[in-house]
Amino acid sequence: GTLRGWARDTNRGAGMTKISILYPNHKSSRFDMCHYVETHMSLAIRLLGPQPGYQGVSVDGGIGGAEAGTDAPVVVMCHFSFDSMETLMAAFTAHAATLRGDIPNYTEAKPVIQVREVLISR
Repeated sequence: GTLRGWARDTNRGAGMTKISILYPNHKSSRFDMCHYVETHMSLAIRLLGPQPGYQGVSVDGGIGGAEAGTDAPVVVMCHFSFDSMETLMAAFTAHAATLRGDIPNYTEAKPVIQVREVLISR
């Protein structure tokens, strides 16, 4: 079995699909946290929030690494939740160009993007 089949068959994942956008912490890259939080995420929530299947979003800022005194490997990460892969893809496809177009306003770093299925949610 696949993870998708396992989550569906056991109902552990509660039928949720997430997309995470992570910005690695590169010393040579600029990251304007104020623009990201206040402008970019406001835009993303305004565009994606009304979409069918939208369940929520969280944004986490990195404060440190695994060892005391080390830098966080990721500056910020954002997690959007949708009820299915289909609704997630439809929402992001409709607004990808607008959201991508704002990235140069807060960073030149290339985000790491991962789509995943929630396997356990308690």
